[in-house]
Amino acid sequence: MYEEALRPAANVAAGWLMTLAERQVGIPVAPDDLRLRLGVELGDAGTDPATVIEELAAAIEPGLVATAGPRYFGFVTGGSLPAALAADWLVSAFDQNAAMYVMSPGAAVAEEITAGWLLDLLGLPAESAVGFVTGGQMANFSCLAAARHALLAAVGWNVEADGLRNAPELTVIAGKQAHATLVHAVSLLGLGEAGIRRVAADDQGRMLPDGLQLTLEHVDGPVLVCAQAGEVNTGAFDPLREIAAMVRDRDQAWLHVDGAFGLWAAASPTLRSLTEGAEQADSWATDGHKWLNVPYDCGMAIVRDSAALSAALGLSAAYLQGSGGRDSFAYAPEASRRARALPVYAALRSLGRRGVADLVERCCALARLAADELSRCASVEVLNDVVLNQVLLRVHGADTAAVIERVQRDGICWLGGTSWLGEPAIRFSVSNWSTTEDDIRQSVAAIVAAVKAVRG
Repeated sequence: MYEEALRPAANVAAGWLMTLAERQVGIPVAPDDLRLRLGVELGDAGTDPATVIEELAAAIEPGLVATAGPRYFGFVTGGSLPAALAADWLVSAFDQNAAMYVMSPGAAVAEEITAGWLLDLLGLPAESAVGFVTGGQMANFSCLAAARHALLAAVGWNVEADGLRNAPELTVIAGKQAHATLVHAVSLLGLGEAGIRRVAADDQGRMLPDGLQLTLEHVDGPVLVCAQAGEVNTGAFDPLREIAAMVRDRDQAWLHVDGAFGLWAAASPTLRSLTEGAEQADSWATDGHKWLNVPYDCGMAIVRDSAALSAALGLSAAYLQGSGGRDSFAYAPEASRRARALPVYAALRSLGRRGVADLVERCCALARLAADELSRCASVEVLNDVVLNQVLLRVHGADTAAVIERVQRDGICWLGGTSWLGEPAIRFSVSNWSTTEDDIRQSVAAIVAAVKAVRG
């Protein structure tokens, strides 16, 4: 019964993966065309599973973007390492609920081992708790929930029991270029996006230490400082060592580091200095399906004080009885969830320490190559110091949106637009394990051709 559906699915998947490198990255398709292909009538009788899979794949393929391929640079989006993808298939086949040890001892122990590897690889305190969550958004949310619990508990307030009405004021401080998911996490936690104290940043998006010091001098009571390891447009790092020293000098203070992709620089001997000071924080958010190149649905919320994370997110009920093993619902917002740590386990085992470092270093070298090649075009300006895997571009003499649209339509590579210092810009992010120098040169040629075509 299973084989009838799994075999055609495996054939379709193999066909897709084997042609990723040659595919057009994005092919514009109208929503109505996809609705026509997918919107079959749902009849009373069921359909043979093999037929469902084959027809679904054929109908949806025109609307797929080759984000897992080597020339997708629009967002910080990795592909899927072979071992990680294979493990992810097993996650679905095993169909384990990884919320409790008793529901899947194997998944619980694999998660425990993987958490230890991650802490060691990223140079973070060994006593920290690691929650495997859906992505960077929920990683930030989970870490800030732990911070909210600890900071308010320190002034005698139980936020989980009593909520935020009449609670002591908790001040949130973040850099001007803080990522949208960090800001959204503050909003979801009821701390108020509008109340975030913003600290000025330099021309690379790095929080200015003097600005943070001045802000802290005007804050009383508990304070949550949010720093950044890897600005989403430039790849720049906040001065984490200086920020950590300022936070340590205060009582009732918590330092969180949003390192969705930048925190992986700690795994590289040549790039580790960028993260100096990060280990002194209280919590860290990162994302496996960015630079570790595991399939989607895998972020990590890392908190030094495991009790704070459990108090903020832990679930209790008479029928949820602990077993002495790792009960993962204490470290993530969900109750029912898939065993998402298994692809991380497989990725780390398949790469090893040196392989993770090579992956990160190679992407950064390819980003520098792209910047060097693009800067030879008189109409293209590289706006950032390429310290990591991000290249920020400005086009002169041509409409930026039109250039992006042209590149996307041509399909050689895929770029995304952004705004930098109030002006339109283009973001080129290298984070895929399979990207080569030839992919970079093909993409640069396509971008330059698009600029020339738009300029007329």
